[in-house]
Amino acid sequence: MITNQNIKNPENIMKANTQKIIGLSSKEAEERLKKYGLNKVGKEKRFTDLELFLNQFKSPYILLLLFTAILSAILGETIDALVIITIVLLGSILDFWQERGAHRTVEKLLSMIKTYVNVIRDGKETEIPIEYVVPDDIIVLRAGDMVPADGVLLEAKDIFINESLLTGEPYPVEKFANDNVFMGTHVVSGFGIMKTVKTAKDTEYGKIADKLRLGKAETDFERGLRRFGYTLLQVATILIIVVFAVNTYYHRGVIDSLLFALSLGIGITPVLLPAVVSVGLSYGARFMANKGAIVKRLASIENFGSMNVFCCDKTGTLTEGKMKIFAFKNIKDQDDNKVAIFSCVNSCLQTGYKNPIDDAIKESHKDLDISDYKKLDEIPYDFNRKRLSILVKKDDKNILITKGAYSHIIEVCTYAEIDGKILDLKDIIQDIEKLYTLYSSQGYKLIAVSYKYIDKERIDFNDESGEIFIGFVILHDPLKPDAKDLVNKLKDLGIELRIITGDNKLVAQHIAQSLGLDGKVLSGEDIRHLSEDALINKVKDTFVFAELTPLQKDLVVSALKDAGYVVGYMGDGINDIAAMREADVAISVDNAVDIAKETADIVLLKADLQTIIDAVVEGRKTFLNTMKYLFMQVSSNFGNVFSMTGASFIIPFLPMLPKQVLSQNLMSDVAVMSIPTDNVDKDWIKTPKKWNIEFIKRFMIVFGLISSVYDFVTYFSLIYVFNASQELFRSAWFLEGLLTEVAILLVLRTREFFLKSRPSNFLILTVSSIFISGFIIPFTPIGKLLELQPLTLSLYLFVIIVIILYILTVEIGKKFFYKKYDL
Repeated sequence: MITNQNIKNPENIMKANTQKIIGLSSKEAEERLKKYGLNKVGKEKRFTDLELFLNQFKSPYILLLLFTAILSAILGETIDALVIITIVLLGSILDFWQERGAHRTVEKLLSMIKTYVNVIRDGKETEIPIEYVVPDDIIVLRAGDMVPADGVLLEAKDIFINESLLTGEPYPVEKFANDNVFMGTHVVSGFGIMKTVKTAKDTEYGKIADKLRLGKAETDFERGLRRFGYTLLQVATILIIVVFAVNTYYHRGVIDSLLFALSLGIGITPVLLPAVVSVGLSYGARFMANKGAIVKRLASIENFGSMNVFCCDKTGTLTEGKMKIFAFKNIKDQDDNKVAIFSCVNSCLQTGYKNPIDDAIKESHKDLDISDYKKLDEIPYDFNRKRLSILVKKDDKNILITKGAYSHIIEVCTYAEIDGKILDLKDIIQDIEKLYTLYSSQGYKLIAVSYKYIDKERIDFNDESGEIFIGFVILHDPLKPDAKDLVNKLKDLGIELRIITGDNKLVAQHIAQSLGLDGKVLSGEDIRHLSEDALINKVKDTFVFAELTPLQKDLVVSALKDAGYVVGYMGDGINDIAAMREADVAISVDNAVDIAKETADIVLLKADLQTIIDAVVEGRKTFLNTMKYLFMQVSSNFGNVFSMTGASFIIPFLPMLPKQVLSQNLMSDVAVMSIPTDNVDKDWIKTPKKWNIEFIKRFMIVFGLISSVYDFVTYFSLIYVFNASQELFRSAWFLEGLLTEVAILLVLRTREFFLKSRPSNFLILTVSSIFISGFIIPFTPIGKLLELQPLTLSLYLFVIIVIILYILTVEIGKKFFYKKYDL
């Protein structure tokens, strides 16, 4: 009978050794953590609330404005100076509160996806977060684990480590006791115990990261945002200089002119633009988390929203993800006990790679007694050989048992066994091929089994030859009932599915055809014979890629990107890491191996297409709301600043006092901050969306200038029609500017006629509150401080007519604009 001890043999192989190792005590570990710090490299620091608040004052315009306000107080304008300082502080508190919420949201989400390591502390194996590893910790390593620090192997059993991140070499390296291992590498197969020597920045990886400032490449979104920020910064600087010079020239007071110019500059300055965008993205990340997708890197939401090709394996995503044994068959398609026993021995005694196939084999034969088989040695599974060999002793005979992918087993076999007779493989290969094709074409997964007797107690790769083929382990992983519908939903969202698998092409083809996809398959062997350009052409109309090595998966993803696609790749195993790193957006699942979760930009709490679909929709909403947040804010501010700059040339006094400009900015910010919570029109999320700097520039200019036209109409009417006094002019323009700025949020937030698209409740609430506040403020003590007066009835009516005409003009402008341009 297979006992728990037999089944959990990988852990038991070193059980005696781990029991001898006491490791650090909890108290020692705590002291070392205080001394050496957290085991992190290149991670963003956690900002304190004070640091986040002070961060709001990094704009040189804000600092200069505060300095000028203090100077104004010294010169006697105490009340006005205090009002300006108060408004700036209130605005900074508002921005701080939003940014603090964004940071804490991201921290909370990231805390849900932690990478853990197994350490021996107080004489027991326990699981801790990777950042709590300290020097002299004893780490237990298994397949799929990240090596959490630099150290030395105390024990090693068939352990192979991928060091590509440090060396560039794609193939795993076998390690032995007393060999060094390094942070940033990961275990491909085998088992080991290491002692930690160096952590964090003292590791080799840490030194490289410190020199090169290693990190993921800047996304198109981040790059565009940075460039756009520089453009706005230049515009703001020019406007400040012009406005200050004009107002000084007309003797409107140097201090007042400087305060006014700086107030305008703050309205359009981009210094806080990254924070503004991170607030929008963090809102979306929280909503995506509600749909089961944890965003590890906010900027990846843009790529997620732009994704038009989604690559995944079939297991778990398209299928149930639960491997079940259908049968153990010999070459004559008969149930065969020898195939069952040998496959079970191989699965139960292998120490390297935990996988669902071995789990299914062990589960199917719990009552099978393999206690007569004593393990001598092992050649672990790897994704290039695609086979696993175990050397065992039974009845004084040493038997090498190998199982793996059919083509990779056949290449090491010379013979085949039927009814106890050993035949030449060539004489029976056609029967084996027919059996393989029969089951594979029905969607079954076949694992081939072979063996040979050998006169040695240690084996290497050269021993995998001259083996005897005996049959197949036949497994079944059925399609999910809703898989086909979900694939069609992906199509409706403008996303093409690509199945990328290491499984055989007949199984992959069967799955593809069941899903209604083109069944044409490109195999790993086919890819080996294609040039780079030929592969780029092939991937455009090929939907199934089978029998691929990890490096070939990487090649396919790279070719898709070169073909112009934005590629998402979902992986959960060691063999997916190269492809995940190449993809535009790397997606993993919560139960994936550590290195896959660490590589991922987005981690799903459940591995299925519905979660992907929900997350894509939320990702697009997030991206579109962030874009709305961005282009409505800059277009509105651009219009106001352009208007006030023009007014400085025409009006014989300051068109608005600095404190009035800053108050208007503060109130409009309160309304704009609700945009990330807004609803998004269904038509707008049907297709992938991409960051488009030219679209934002055009939007800013077109709708900013429409706003300016009505501003000019307003102040010409106030001067020449209503003969408004200086105070009444400022009060009327303050109200008109504020109301048009917040009312237009409801219009520009949608491509449709604004009454056909429902805003979020929070957006309606904030816009309504600011709209009403604009009318009330002149009647309050705050209005007196801001020197705002109640308007005459005719002026109120005029302002309302201007707003209505402005909304209608923008609606007409939208129709023409979206006919020519689209995000």
